[in-house]
Amino acid sequence: MKNIRIWIVSGFLVARCANPNVAGAQGNFQDLDFESAAPGPPITGPIIGADYQPVGLALPGWNASIGGVAVTEVLQNNYTLGAASIDILGPGWGSTYPFTSVDPGIIDGNYTVFLQAFNQAQGNVSLSQTGTIPPNTLSLQFKAWSTFPTASFSVSFGGNSLSPVVLSSGQSPSGQPYEVYGVNIAQYAGETGELEFTANPNNNGASWTELDDITFSPNAVPEPNTLALVVMGGLVLAARRWRAKRS
Repeated sequence: MKNIRIWIVSGFLVARCANPNVAGAQGNFQDLDFESAAPGPPITGPIIGADYQPVGLALPGWNASIGGVAVTEVLQNNYTLGAASIDILGPGWGSTYPFTSVDPGIIDGNYTVFLQAFNQAQGNVSLSQTGTIPPNTLSLQFKAWSTFPTASFSVSFGGNSLSPVVLSSGQSPSGQPYEVYGVNIAQYAGETGELEFTANPNNNGASWTELDDITFSPNAVPEPNTLALVVMGGLVLAARRWRAKRS
């Protein structure tokens, strides 16, 4: 009985950490869920037939760069097949344009960001914003999808690399899965710095990352070893209950 009580409490804590809605204020960061997008009329871009939007309208508060060079426009409801790009997926995506059949498309709400990196020659594809992490923040949580195993994405604050762990999984409206990630950032609470998400190039295949629902949370993220033990404990408990029902 004691072990069962420990598992129940542990499971409750993981559920709270995995729930991005249990979050503190955004501080002075903007558009962390990408729902403030206000795209205007399409503008001409380097890809014929594709719609582009100014970064300031599509991703207010954010800075975008490819290969370390700032870009002023992002693709709207479109993606590339061989060139590095930053895309904003919104209303009309999936009906006007087909899904790639593997990516989740819009993960949540009306808008999702798609970072497309390819090879080392084209460089990193990054989205960044400078702001102050709210006081009492213990973790940063976000929803993401990537073209595993060829994809590689990274997260940093103030130039310090963070180490996200998978907390749970979800399913987008298109029926494709995504992961909920979390990382402990209590040491940066109250500090001002640049928060950056990067799709890292990979010469062995496309390195695509979708990103949505970034939140600052007052809940700590379990360390990887602790999280693994909790999951294993749940599997053991489930197995015991299954055997008890069959006996």
